[in-house]
Amino acid sequence: MEIYLVRHTETVCEKGICYGQSDVNIAEPFDVIFDEIVSQLPSEAIVFSSPLQRCVVLAKHIKKNIKTILYQEDVRLKEMNFGDWELKNWNEIPPEQLNPWMEDFVNIRASNGESFVELHERVGNFISEIISKNIQDPIVIVAHAGIIRSILCHQTSLPLKEAFQNKVDFGQVIKIEL
Repeated sequence: MEIYLVRHTETVCEKGICYGQSDVNIAEPFDVIFDEIVSQLPSEAIVFSSPLQRCVVLAKHIKKNIKTILYQEDVRLKEMNFGDWELKNWNEIPPEQLNPWMEDFVNIRASNGESFVELHERVGNFISEIISKNIQDPIVIVAHAGIIRSILCHQTSLPLKEAFQNKVDFGQVIKIEL
C-alpha cells in the first residue's frame, strides 16, 4: 500500500507557541508551496485529512489538483491535544507541569490533554482500518508532525520515545509502503 504523508505548511503562530489541536490558520502566501507538494504526489489518490484548517486548506488544494477517488476528514488525524497548554508560549507553561512531560512525553499527558501513547493509539486505529480495507489506490494523508511521526513509528517499529528522530518539516511529503 503506497502512502504519501504530507505535513501542513507553516502556521500563523509565532515561534514557541504550543498549538496542537487549536485550529490555527496557515501562513500566506502558500500557493507556490502547495503546487510543489502536489508535484510530489500521484495523479490519482484517496485523500485523508485532519479536520483542522491548517490541513484542510492544503487537502482541498490537493483534491482540486489530482484525481481524487475519495476525500475524507478524520478526527483521528488531529495533532496531539495539549489541553491547558494550547496557544501558550512553551516558556509560560509551569515547569512543574512541563518538566515531567518533557522527560516522558510518551506516557505523561499534557495538562488536561493527552500523551503521545494516546495519540499513537488513535493513529493506530486509523491505520488498522485503512489496512483492513485492502485499498489498492495510492493514499495521501494530510496531517501534523505528531501524527506523521506516529505513523512512521508504526511502520518501522521505532520506539515511541525515539519518534523525534523522524524529522518532519512543514510542507514535507514522505512516501512509505505499508
